[in-house]
Amino acid sequence: MTEAPEQLRETILSLASARGPDSSLCPSEVARAVADDWRPLLPQVRNEARALARAGRVRLTQRGRELDPDGEWEGPIRIHLSRGTDG
Repeated sequence: MTEAPEQLRETILSLASARGPDSSLCPSEVARAVADDWRPLLPQVRNEARALARAGRVRLTQRGRELDPDGEWEGPIRIHLSRGTDG
């Protein structure tokens, strides 16, 4: 299952904007917002979150530490709206 990258990026930014830079969201929340069968979308959501982090639109964290979007990491992550980003 794949979704359009644009739809996933827009959903990430919309949900992150609604929460603001002091809160975060899980990639599963993005996947659930776009599909009933959301689990297969998780790798794609994470890839789009990486792309948005590279562009400076969001920050990615794991256990409170900021992640390098080009680094190797696995496990649960959180997506935060970058400060100064209005979505």
